[in-house]
Amino acid sequence: MNVNWNYPTNIRAGEGRVSEIARICTEFGVSAPLLVTDPGIAALPMAGAIMDTTREAGLGAAMYCDIKPNPTGTNVDVGIRAYREGSHDGVIALGGGSALDAGKAIAVAVNQDCDLWDLEDVGDNWLNADPAGIPPVIAVPTTAGTGSEVGRASVIVKEDEERKLIIFHPRMLPVCVILDAELTTGLPPGLTAATGMDALSHNLEAFCSPVYHPLAEGIAVEGIRLIKENLPRAVSDGSDIGARRQMLVASSMGATAFQRGLGAMHALSHPLGAVYDAHHGTLNAILMPYVLVANRSVIEAPLSRLARYLELPPDFDGFLEWVLALRGQIGIPDDLAAIGIDDGRVDDIGRMAVADPSAGTNPIPHDADAYSRILATALNGTL
Repeated sequence: MNVNWNYPTNIRAGEGRVSEIARICTEFGVSAPLLVTDPGIAALPMAGAIMDTTREAGLGAAMYCDIKPNPTGTNVDVGIRAYREGSHDGVIALGGGSALDAGKAIAVAVNQDCDLWDLEDVGDNWLNADPAGIPPVIAVPTTAGTGSEVGRASVIVKEDEERKLIIFHPRMLPVCVILDAELTTGLPPGLTAATGMDALSHNLEAFCSPVYHPLAEGIAVEGIRLIKENLPRAVSDGSDIGARRQMLVASSMGATAFQRGLGAMHALSHPLGAVYDAHHGTLNAILMPYVLVANRSVIEAPLSRLARYLELPPDFDGFLEWVLALRGQIGIPDDLAAIGIDDGRVDDIGRMAVADPSAGTNPIPHDADAYSRILATALNGTL
């Protein structure tokens, strides 16, 4: 089944639709796309097929794949040079969140007089960019996690400060998204689990946000239901195309819903990812129950309502037990120590978390000491 959606952007959903990539480039005025991906995807047939398809259509395509799992300012700078040297006029961003974020960051900065960091999502910084200089981005996700394909921002590591900064501009939103579940079937179970839990964290933190946005809240509720029904299936059988399709949709829904904001999971995972270079989705998956408990006094009532919709025991504990059971079922570790995070930077991470933009929409305005305490519980696995 193929469907076309225009919310929040133009979305082409259906198996095999990546074959339309050359026609989509032409439709949106891209004659020389730079394919931005990561080294792993670059070595797979899907990247080669896109290069062949675009070149056969007469497009001046080239590939840039020097992207780290937590993309850095250096990765973006090198990509900007590749874009300029190849005289490109648009970006195809192919891959997981790292490639999608890097591709969007390259596009927003490539024709600007200002620095990438001048577009940090603070105040009206986005006005520093000339929107006419931002080329179109076509996004093709290969994981169901970040939802970056429908986002207007990128998370990029500023290496000299060991910080993840959110780069924002409304024109960073891709002009077209291809949701092709066939591209996700080869994702290993561990990455399927971690990225799927990232999608859950986006929907869940958006649902718990105190910001008034009923549209985003409704999207988050249905996104969580899709993940509940399909993530275990996708992990246990990577060829389950129906589960893969629904997870891609749930991932896009999460990034649409977090227009309402995120929270403490991301406020902690951003500095942890910058300092320890740990996988973002895995961090959110491990942190999830500890943050829920820390926010319990404020989110107990809405989570009870959510639990009823999900056909769980209708209270906070019923929802929490489902999260814990899901993590165990799909192989998520119980604590951060299991992925090499130590207690040497607990206080630093606490200070960095309270300064992270995601902290501003957490249901409870935790201070740095509170964030450090949440981190300590997640390190030793005590709920």
